[in-house]
Amino acid sequence: MATREPYQQTFDEQTDGSISADDCPECDGRLRTDGGETCCTDCGLVVEACRVDRRGPRTFDEDDTDRRRTGAPLTEARHDRGLSTKIGYATDGNGNQLSGRKQRQLARLRREHTRAKWQSKAERNLAHGCTEIARIVGALGLDHDDREQASSLFRSAQQADLLRGRSIEAFAAATVYAVCRCTEATRTLGEVASVAQCARRKVTNAYDVLNDDLGLPAPPQRPRSFIPALASAMGVPAETESHARALTERAWAASESLGTHPAGFAAGALAVACRDHGVDIVQLDLAGAADVSPVTVRTHRDTIEADRDGWER
Repeated sequence: MATREPYQQTFDEQTDGSISADDCPECDGRLRTDGGETCCTDCGLVVEACRVDRRGPRTFDEDDTDRRRTGAPLTEARHDRGLSTKIGYATDGNGNQLSGRKQRQLARLRREHTRAKWQSKAERNLAHGCTEIARIVGALGLDHDDREQASSLFRSAQQADLLRGRSIEAFAAATVYAVCRCTEATRTLGEVASVAQCARRKVTNAYDVLNDDLGLPAPPQRPRSFIPALASAMGVPAETESHARALTERAWAASESLGTHPAGFAAGALAVACRDHGVDIVQLDLAGAADVSPVTVRTHRDTIEADRDGWER
């Protein structure tokens, strides 16, 4: 680390002497410092470039609120959008140990802060729902954006008064499944319900309420997106997986898979591909991986075998 100003006492190769800190080392011009940058007024040589932004926090005039460029960004995954504060325990902001009297005082403040954390019962329910959404998203291995969208959808459902008389855990799971449907993530209702803290019928009921009252833009699920997960679970070869994917694509183009269970139709296509390539699989295991009954797999398998010649024409 430098202990003196640069070019304060430096060596001049041309005159074999010292130069002043106010003179340019190239043209002996005058140096000028502006905003932390020292440059020559004649030749423009930058002698020191240590610019420090001293303008202070930035404000956004176009917004109604005075937002500052400090702290973490706002998030929908927290009931207060990430604006809550936490009271420390044994050390201060500089890492110094606090006295016993100060620690007892902070304990009392922490208790009162916890009691005043929620302004209403609705805010407490929102916090519980966001926590449940975070747990389900982590169990399913979804992205952070999915958690943000699910939390925002849960907030919209609460503002629309859809949670009255219904389970918070069911709506939390339903919002995660709704985000999976809207973003075309390959997660079935059974997978979401398996990690939820409520029965599957409650999750189904909550999703139907969200879809009817909020008008979710959920596109039809394509069976092709379920093929990789099923093939990985059954351990089939890559060429068999590719053949099953081609079958589902031809069925989708012929509008044969519309209105069917996408995971069940994908399981039926994979069963047909395994039969064509001579791969032995257990139908019960395939149905369990697709979260459908073996009857559904056999029905779609027979439909694909009977109609695929017409798809190719």
